[in-house]
Amino acid sequence: MLKYLDLKKKVVIISGAAGFLAEAIIIELIKNETVIFGFDNNIYNLEKKFKVLRKKFKINTLFAIKCDITNEKNVFKNINKIKKKFKRVDILINNAATKTKNLKNFFKNFENYNYKDWKEIMSVNLDGAFLLSKAVSKIMINQKAGNIISIASIQGVVGNDKRLYRGSKIDGVQMGSPAVYSASKSALIGLTRYLSTYLGEYKIRANSLSPGGVKSKQNNRFIKNYAQKTALNRMASTSEIASAVIFLCSNDSSYITGQNLIVDGGYTAW
Repeated sequence: MLKYLDLKKKVVIISGAAGFLAEAIIIELIKNETVIFGFDNNIYNLEKKFKVLRKKFKINTLFAIKCDITNEKNVFKNINKIKKKFKRVDILINNAATKTKNLKNFFKNFENYNYKDWKEIMSVNLDGAFLLSKAVSKIMINQKAGNIISIASIQGVVGNDKRLYRGSKIDGVQMGSPAVYSASKSALIGLTRYLSTYLGEYKIRANSLSPGGVKSKQNNRFIKNYAQKTALNRMASTSEIASAVIFLCSNDSSYITGQNLIVDGGYTAW
C-alpha cells in the first residue's frame, strides 16, 4: 500500500466505523498517520474494534464516538466537539449504511417491502450523509479546504441482476439486492456531484466510490455467480476498496472532484 505523506495528521471522520469495510479503510488511514474519529451508533462494537487497533498499531489518534447520524443535533454536537479540539476537519468519509436488524426484511421482494424498513435504510444511507456533509461543510468552507468521500455502490450505477441471487445466501439468509439500496446509493452519487460544484469554489473536493461485490460471508454459490459477472473473475477484498478510498483522500487525486470512482473488477464494463 502506497503511503501518502500529505495525509499525516489530517483530521478524518468516518461514519459506520464499526463495519467490516470501515475497518480496512481505518487501517490504511492509521498507516498514513491520520487522526481518526469513527462515528457509529453501536459504541460497544466500535470501542471493542478500536481497542484492538490501538493496541496493534500502538497509537492514540483513534477515537470512537457514539453518534446517531440520522439525528441532526447529535451530528452537529459531535462534529463541533472535534472542531473545538482540533480546529479543523480535513476529510469526511460517508461510509455508514444499514441492512436493518432483520436481514430477511432487508432482502424482501420489492412488492412486499416494508415502508418502515425503506425509511430506516434511506435515513441512514442518504439522510445521514446529508447531515454529516452539511455539518462538515460549514467547517470546510471557513478553512477553505476539505474533502468529502461517499461510499456508494455499483447498484447505484447499473440495474440489479436477479440471477445472481438464485441459491445465494449470506449468514444463512437468502440474498437479494433491494430497491432501497439501489435508490440510496444512486442518490449518494447525485449528492456528491452537487457538493462538488457547490463547494468547489472553497477548494473542497467531493467524490463517491462505487465498489463492486466485496467478499465477506456470502455462500460459495453467490461468490461463483458473482465472479462470472466480472472481467477479473472474482470478488473484491476490503483492502482493494480501502486503497481506492485512500487515493481519493490524498493529494494524488487533487484534480479529481464530482466523480464516481467505480472499483468493480470490470463488472460494469460488459
